[in-house]
Amino acid sequence: MQQNKEGPSVGTELTHFNEQGRARMVDVSDKETTARTAAAATAIKMAPDTLARIKAGGIQKGDVLAVAQVAGIMAAKNTSDWIPMCHPLPLTGIDISFKDNGADELIIEAIVRTTGKTGVEMEALTAVSAAALTVYDMCKALQKDMVIGPTRLISKTGGKSGDYRIDE
Repeated sequence: MQQNKEGPSVGTELTHFNEQGRARMVDVSDKETTARTAAAATAIKMAPDTLARIKAGGIQKGDVLAVAQVAGIMAAKNTSDWIPMCHPLPLTGIDISFKDNGADELIIEAIVRTTGKTGVEMEALTAVSAAALTVYDMCKALQKDMVIGPTRLISKTGGKSGDYRIDE
């Protein structure tokens, strides 16, 4: 798998601009259809008591993780409505998971899959972002100083640019 900490390779051509230098949605008509996956993650730092109450189901608004999971799935399915140059994609799978570090951080991970002409990185990133925002919304009465992030792409497979996995 390609590992890349420094961003695009030198000489990588940006394709989201037309001849006038204005933004455009890239034409993927001639790209090959391939199986594609992307995984993304984010974290929410919070007081240990807040995390314990989430895990115990003690938040007044309801089951925080169940609602956040549905929010993440819905967000992934609607990414092209949020991100202007993002292609609408027929997603074939979305999985959102939660884990904690045992103290004060909830980790949210998403894996998104499709078979198509463009990748699902934005869908995975949108899924974890929406899930994190939902956790914040449901717990803000208890704690307003929660911190979301970092949010990042963990891996992607498929497509012309090949596979990628974050170098940890």
